[in-house]
Formats: sequence, C-alpha cells, structure tokens
Amino acid sequence: MKKIYVGNLPFSATEDEVREKFGEHGEVISVALINDRETGRPRGFGFVEMDDDGAMSAIQALDGKDMGGRTLRVNEARPRRDDRPRW
Repeated sequence: MKKIYVGNLPFSATEDEVREKFGEHGEVISVALINDRETGRPRGFGFVEMDDDGAMSAIQALDGKDMGGRTLRVNEARPRRDDRPRW
C-alpha cells in the first residue's frame, strides 16, 4: 500500500470525486482531503492510499493533468516531519 500526495486540487473537489478519478488506476483504500483547522475550508490538497501498482499508475497518469481547471500535482507522499511548531 502506498500513500499519494495530491496537490492543487480544486477547492470544490469531494472525496468521492477524488476516489473515482484515482479508482480508474487501481484499488483506492482511503481518501483524505485536508481542511483548514480554523475556517474548515478545503486547503486544496489531500492524500490517497492505494495498492502499490495502482498508486504508481495513478501517479504517472494524473500528475500534471487537469481537474476542475487546476493542474494536479501527484506524487508519493513523504513522511510527515514533526520538527515544525504546532500552535
């Protein structure tokens, strides 16, 4: 299983829309779209967990493609850094 970072999502994107788009390339295990803690508004990025083969296929097929008028940035997620301050 791989975790994929999906950036530059349209703010109107739903988890179902992202699941459908990535599901064309393999089994989607989970979708998490990130919202701003204070406002609750979408931040324009999220994470998709997929089987390994599907993840590689999705990264190759969707990076740089248009979704809702925005160019997606799709790559393998990096581990979270815990060295930044938490407010």
